[in-house]
Amino acid sequence: MNLILKYFPNLSEDQIHKFKQLEFLYKDWNLKINVVSRKDIDELYLRHVLHSLGIAKIIEFKEGSKILDVGTGGGFPGIPLAILFPECSFHLVDSIAKKLKVVDEVVLGLGLKNVKTTHSRVEAINDTYDFIVSRAVAAMPTFVHWVKGKIAKQQNHELKNGILYLKGGDLNEELKDYRTITIYKLTNYFSEDFFETKKVVHLPLKYRG
Repeated sequence: MNLILKYFPNLSEDQIHKFKQLEFLYKDWNLKINVVSRKDIDELYLRHVLHSLGIAKIIEFKEGSKILDVGTGGGFPGIPLAILFPECSFHLVDSIAKKLKVVDEVVLGLGLKNVKTTHSRVEAINDTYDFIVSRAVAAMPTFVHWVKGKIAKQQNHELKNGILYLKGGDLNEELKDYRTITIYKLTNYFSEDFFETKKVVHLPLKYRG
């Protein structure tokens, strides 16, 4: 938890309380339904919570923003971002029902009012969003295909509407065909060794009406 306060010192008491609750809720539910590896559950704040919040170092979502989290798994990056941006709405989607069971219970336990979940493939979601976030659930070309037509027309941020993707490793080959992409190294924001190869990739996407 100190790790979160180190990089986000201006949290409200309610936000601090919710971030503190995450450890108990995930450890409790992980015993029943395994969504986080045993090694990672002991480093939940570093490997999952702070990693998710890397997106918040790239952009501050404005009030009323709509964000889609694709392949949310155990609720990352959606749940930490929803705590940080309570005035925005987050839609967390996953095709694996048991993972969403944990997400739903964590959302309930935290009393988060700005999160909804859907058990579905993302292609079946019929709505548009300011940004689509995810943690490396597929190679970028596949991911772009999945989320086609889901970007809102109205632009409310300096950063253009599109994908904010948490990725690691060498991305040169995977991203070589995207001219408008921007890669943000998380080592510019976080000093821990875990972030050495971690990045946030921003790919603007055009609205398709």
